[in-house]
Amino acid sequence: MWNKLILLSVVALTFNYIALAYEPSPLQDFCIADPNSSVKVNGVTCKNPMQVQAEDFFFSGLHLRGNTSNQLGSKVTPVFATQLPGLNTLGISMVRIDYAPWGLNPPHTHPRATEILTVLEGTLQVGFVTSNPDNRFITKVLQKGDVFVFPVGLVHFQRNVGNGNAVVIAALSSQNPGAITIANAVFGANLSIPGDILARAFQVDKSVVDQLQAKF
Repeated sequence: MWNKLILLSVVALTFNYIALAYEPSPLQDFCIADPNSSVKVNGVTCKNPMQVQAEDFFFSGLHLRGNTSNQLGSKVTPVFATQLPGLNTLGISMVRIDYAPWGLNPPHTHPRATEILTVLEGTLQVGFVTSNPDNRFITKVLQKGDVFVFPVGLVHFQRNVGNGNAVVIAALSSQNPGAITIANAVFGANLSIPGDILARAFQVDKSVVDQLQAKF
């Protein structure tokens, strides 16, 4: 009997930990983000529900093509709680990503969200890398209508491998998934990571690191 109680306690604690690892379930129908509130919580405080309007649940603009005239040839248009206040506490968000021919959404992670992506237009190579020690590279070429999922926290990328533009819609399991672009974080950190640390980590000469840091 005692062993069963211990087992049940361990299971309960495990599920409690899992529940706390992600955004909590809302305790009301909705909690419209109030950006004007001076109160700071894990998320955004709620607007008075009696003042809520349909516009609080509405966003327009994902039909518009993003400007991809940049070094990477890609543009992310987010729909987070900042853009759509009605997402606050619901644990979801989405983005539109546009790619010029051979445009790249560079290797990055979302520390708080799993991402599921659907190709609306074009041909896209996608991939992610599993965690240590295996560091397996898993990649696939997607066509219009294909769906791919990037597990939470793993480094992933997308690249347009077609001759024309490409467009995707992606959903994320957080109202604020966060994004850590690997190159920016490593070589463009503020303050800079000491060059000798990066040189040793990447097993390259420090002059190479200096050149990369200068670019970011």
